[in-house]
Amino acid sequence: MTPDSAFVAMKSATRESAVTAEGVVREDKRAPGGREVQVKDFTIIASAETWPITKSAAKSASYLYDKRHLSIRGRKVIATMKIRGEVIGASFDYFREKGFVLISAPTFVQAAVEGGSTLFEVDYFGKKAYLSQSAQFYEEAALPALEKVWIFQPAFRAEKSRTAKHLTEFWMIEAEQAFTEQPENMALLEGLLAFIVKRVLERRKEELRILGRSLKELSLPLPRITYDEAREFAARKGASFEWGEDLTTEAERIISLSHESPFFITDYPLSARSFYHKTYRDRPKVTRSADLIAPEGVGELATCGQRIAEYEELMERVRSQDFSAESLSWYLELRKYGMPPHTGFGIGVERTTRWIAGLKHIRAAGLFPRTMTRISP
Repeated sequence: MTPDSAFVAMKSATRESAVTAEGVVREDKRAPGGREVQVKDFTIIASAETWPITKSAAKSASYLYDKRHLSIRGRKVIATMKIRGEVIGASFDYFREKGFVLISAPTFVQAAVEGGSTLFEVDYFGKKAYLSQSAQFYEEAALPALEKVWIFQPAFRAEKSRTAKHLTEFWMIEAEQAFTEQPENMALLEGLLAFIVKRVLERRKEELRILGRSLKELSLPLPRITYDEAREFAARKGASFEWGEDLTTEAERIISLSHESPFFITDYPLSARSFYHKTYRDRPKVTRSADLIAPEGVGELATCGQRIAEYEELMERVRSQDFSAESLSWYLELRKYGMPPHTGFGIGVERTTRWIAGLKHIRAAGLFPRTMTRISP
């Protein structure tokens, strides 16, 4: 092909056509990326029709997600997905270095982990089943055999929330560790986040630049405040809530905005936590648990806590919170056969990506997000 015919072929190529170009690469400071290609051969492999995502159409977030199968080709989406991939890859490396065993767990389950109000019910050959909210129970079952386990798989919650931080389908990184207590658990979790941030800074500088995101390494240990301190601060800012309730969305946002780096809120009331959380001996209404909160108004990234390892204590908790002992029978039985003290956490991949990439909405942190109003494409 002559230079002239290559030029003619290039002129006929429409936006988003698949092409090949052959030529000589030369350094040129004026060119994007500092290099240019003197093309000698150019071929259109697959021609594209008129691109439907115009500048005016791109102003509509709803339209962009209707056309998500096409809009994922944008520079910012590509940058976000590469950062998300780094979040996941760094997690694999972190747990491998820490000696954790990667396991898998069922997606179809018969018991709720995080409460029945967010369960997706499905018909399982005539039996009632649910999509998994968390792999935690199965990780706990693996502890006497493997001691340190982690998992990377999707979770499903029927969140009837139109907020910037909720999805109905998302990916979780969860870990459980035997012979540990809550301080060690928090150290493991904050170490993971610091490891992820460092990896992204090392390998995804260009993607952060494209997104206009300024990020720096985390200094450990991360700050800690108690639930009571968080509640008092929120009340002073006009976002009060009753003791025993979980933080309201507004209270969490206000507290998050008051910090410059991720931080923990510790010692949540039992009434704001699931039945399996261990409490303090001298404070039976306060759990040995914490939330890891991102700054800048992003809010909760992860929840961590010490689990109840004793059968009678767990059985009493199940009864007091009106859970079905029958549906939890195998989980309860674990406590009869040498269940060691243990802790664990779950951190959301999309929430973590949202904070690291500086995204306004969590739906931008996944390739094809699912919310209460979107199940396509």
